[in-house]
Amino acid sequence: MNKLLSIFCLSALLTATSAIAHEQHGKAMHGGIVAEAGHAQFEIVGKDGALNVHVSNHGAPVATAGASGKLTVLSGAAKREIELKPAGNDLLQGQGTLAAGDKLLLNVVWPGQKPMTARAVVK
Repeated sequence: MNKLLSIFCLSALLTATSAIAHEQHGKAMHGGIVAEAGHAQFEIVGKDGALNVHVSNHGAPVATAGASGKLTVLSGAAKREIELKPAGNDLLQGQGTLAAGDKLLLNVVWPGQKPMTARAVVK
């Protein structure tokens, strides 16, 4: 009986832990715009001429060391490309601004991995 109760408690704990991590997935944690590619979540935050891209996987930070990226911003007929470089544990950073209605195409690549592409629209 105790063995059955132990298994039940462990199962409930594991289910609750994964539910909490999944609850954060898809939500902006830094006040930005969320875009997803595969299991990765990118949150694009523009403030004071700096663009920060926070990278996570189901709420857990993803290291950006060695990664590189490019954010393409489409504003009507105008197109801008912003280079993104690692700037912290889970952060890519570039210089630029965003405006409501801008369409974003984010390309990020880590050494030895396939590039990841995510899209979003600034609201």
